[in-house]
Amino acid sequence: MPSVQGFIEAAKAKHKQAPRRVVFPEGNDVRILQAAYQLEHEGVVQPIVLGNRKALETLANKRGLSLSEIDIIDPETSESLKHYANLYTESRPKTSPQAAQRFVKKPLQFAGMMVKSGDADAMIAGVSNPTARVVTAGLMTIGLAEGIATPSSFFLMILPDFQGQMNKTFIYADCALNVEPSAEQLADIALASASSAKHLLDKKPKVAMLSFSTLGSAKHALADKVVEATCLAKERNPALGLEGELQFDTAISPTIAAKKAADALDVAGQANVFIFPDLNSGNIAYKITQYLGGAQAIGPFLQGFTKPISDLSRGASVEDIVTTTAVLIATT
Repeated sequence: MPSVQGFIEAAKAKHKQAPRRVVFPEGNDVRILQAAYQLEHEGVVQPIVLGNRKALETLANKRGLSLSEIDIIDPETSESLKHYANLYTESRPKTSPQAAQRFVKKPLQFAGMMVKSGDADAMIAGVSNPTARVVTAGLMTIGLAEGIATPSSFFLMILPDFQGQMNKTFIYADCALNVEPSAEQLADIALASASSAKHLLDKKPKVAMLSFSTLGSAKHALADKVVEATCLAKERNPALGLEGELQFDTAISPTIAAKKAADALDVAGQANVFIFPDLNSGNIAYKITQYLGGAQAIGPFLQGFTKPISDLSRGASVEDIVTTTAVLIATT
């Protein structure tokens, strides 16, 4: 398996003078405390952990951890509570100050308001909350990027040896969130994924809108949806390298692309961002790549928001949390 140490080292180098502030709202989980300690110790980020200080220190002491260098904020008693409540009501004037304070006092929402206000650069949650709850908190606080109406997710896939290239990286989307996206939603996913790839990959994003058909080779409503999504995405960002509909072999093999998509060789045969037509195909594909192709699958990461936010598996290990943090701040 390839290592993600390169991302951690790159994050250290990029943010050495001003480490990014990442808020972890689930401080009552010991894995978060262990990851925060490691991240702070290695200089990757400046972690902010939410929770009651006395309770968190008791939990940390049982594991031999020191939280002395980690910012701990208790939403229940924070001096920023009123400010966040006022900020929240700016876009919801019908919400009473009391209701707004009750809302933003909850850890996920408090963390989201920290990011929205600029008091934190990114938010990572999910070890104690389901994905839907993390996404909802993000939507109600951080909000979606301009022009994007659909939150989505991506995996960073690292292949140890791809056509002679070591640790080749790809973006797979959406493999975790949207089950049956419409053409409009697929276009959103494609544009958000291109933005993610721009920060994470070492080359320009080349986005392949995947299907069982290549440029009209088959006629079916499912292929038509991908064709429509391709047109919508191109209309919204004409300068983006994006083509569809493409079969996977056409998207990744220059030889096959030359035969099946000669008019689309700016992307065909050299794609590094793959947009799957539905969750079935995306989830299956990333796991096949991982288990049969020996790839490392990092994620899923949320995308499409105005500022970085990521969801963790409830079974995430400490190393998973550290890795997710390192990759996420690479997008800032």
